[in-house]
Amino acid sequence: MGITSAIVLYAVIWFLTFLVVIPIRLETQGDVGEVVPGTHAGAPERHFLKQKAWITTAAAAVLWAIIAGVILSGAISVNDFDWFDRLPDRP
Repeated sequence: MGITSAIVLYAVIWFLTFLVVIPIRLETQGDVGEVVPGTHAGAPERHFLKQKAWITTAAAAVLWAIIAGVILSGAISVNDFDWFDRLPDRP
């Protein structure tokens, strides 16, 4: 895995993790009971995005280390996903 592949892998993992973390501890205007006129009751009142970004960064780093370790060790390769035997065999 090259450096560019590692960065792209981390970015993909970070954004997927961020999308999972965003709804955690989300307080909506309807939950608080102070709905601003013209907005939806489900609009966020407090979102804690800075904390969520740091949590996402730490979680993504752990996931990236595990996935990169599996890829670099060779435990799983592209040939493992060749269910129709279309790829040539590689050592």
